[in-house]
Amino acid sequence: MDRKSAVNPDAAVETPEAVERDLAGLVAGVGRWRAAIGARYLGNEEVVEQLILCALAGGHALIEGVPGLGKTTLVKAFAAALDLSFARVQFTPDLMPGDVLGGRILDEDEAGKRRFRFEPGPIFAHVVLADEINRAGPRTQSALLEAMAERQVTSFGETRALPDPFLLVATENPIEMEGTYPLPEAQLDRFLVQIRVPEPDLAELTGVLTAAGRPRPDSPGAKEPIATRADLLRWRSLTQRALAAADVVEYAARVVLATSPREGLAPALVQRSVRHGSSPRGGIALLALAKARALTQGRLHATREDVDLAALPCLRHRMILSYEGQASEADRDGLVREAVAFAGSQVGKRGKSGLD
Repeated sequence: MDRKSAVNPDAAVETPEAVERDLAGLVAGVGRWRAAIGARYLGNEEVVEQLILCALAGGHALIEGVPGLGKTTLVKAFAAALDLSFARVQFTPDLMPGDVLGGRILDEDEAGKRRFRFEPGPIFAHVVLADEINRAGPRTQSALLEAMAERQVTSFGETRALPDPFLLVATENPIEMEGTYPLPEAQLDRFLVQIRVPEPDLAELTGVLTAAGRPRPDSPGAKEPIATRADLLRWRSLTQRALAAADVVEYAARVVLATSPREGLAPALVQRSVRHGSSPRGGIALLALAKARALTQGRLHATREDVDLAALPCLRHRMILSYEGQASEADRDGLVREAVAFAGSQVGKRGKSGLD
């Protein structure tokens, strides 16, 4: 690929052989990662893939699914496979910010001298599972914003860095609304992806029932990690340095614009059903996930197909429905597909767009 026509973040110059070696290591490592998760979490390969891509892209994930689909098992297997520290927080209406971030406790040493000591909360783990995040009040939900955006926590006037890598995986139940607090749009936008866990089909459910209660054979990652924290950081660095040609970047921008109800930039269905579309942060997430997917396929550059496949998890939670959209129970996934199709039809055309 002609590097002059590609978007590439500044990075130290590396030899082609070194880059190819890193790429081969990523492809092989991700393959082992999938197998390790699959040893403990059966089915839903697309869900597993989206969570892995989110980690490679350096973002956070919101997992939506009814109870009993193994969301907690998935996240625990995901963290264990790479030897990452894991913490689970069950969000409840009475959960306070200090229960998540940590707080000061009065400590007394052997000499009888007392002093305050900061006791870190569960947020200080590599992978944090915020289980049923929408059951906690807005005050506790908002306490996660700084951690998600800045990878740090400020408590009692002191700022403490979170471990690197840091990944917040939140879950929510879409069918139970009583006693819940919907996440505000500003916090939803902080999640790189929203992953929907479908109910198992006959073959998957049969496999789960067959495996339940039966000892599982040892497999890579079941007891020992298949990679290390350093490996993940190296893979993330490679993802940041992946290429996206100028036409791919423009196409991603058109997809994002097509989620907003602006005449000439979005399909008619989106204009009728959506009040606000994706922010520029959604476009950044879209390109990041597309690059991560390209690398797992053994390519150093993203394509339009990568953008198309990244659109659903990256954009579905960033679209706010209008009154008409709510009344008609418009499906956000369907709206994203409409936006992708519209953007594809506009490629090569020149119109009233900030891209032209």
